[in-house]
Amino acid sequence: MYEPKSFDDLKVNDRVSLSKTITEADGALYIAATGDFGPVHVDEVYAGATRFGRRLAPGIMVAGLCTSVLTSELVGTIGVSVEDRFWFTGPVFYGDTLTFDVWIAEQHHETRTIIWEASARNEGGLEVLKARASLKFPRRKPS
Repeated sequence: MYEPKSFDDLKVNDRVSLSKTITEADGALYIAATGDFGPVHVDEVYAGATRFGRRLAPGIMVAGLCTSVLTSELVGTIGVSVEDRFWFTGPVFYGDTLTFDVWIAEQHHETRTIIWEASARNEGGLEVLKARASLKFPRRKPS
């Protein structure tokens, strides 16, 4: 977990899968840290009147969990994010257990960049998040 890996340690199709239950505590800590007090996340009455019928976990929090799986389990901590794209394809409710599948889709040796992709599904199999992003790795220090 969170071990440094070099660009050369990675290859296309490297993949990891990890599951996590999204808790009220996760949402409360995220909301308190970011100030994202959108009523669909914090107000039962408001959220109950939306098409979702109940409160949603913040989407960017779920995206952050996806990138955490990437760095903690797949690519390590050396790469620097240069572009992140997330598609929120379904609702995430508190209590949902999500399975994050993250993989390396492309590796560009000339720029020391990897393109990673991800999908998160809830326990019912519904995809709730898709991602495509890039990480740039530093050149090795001269000896």
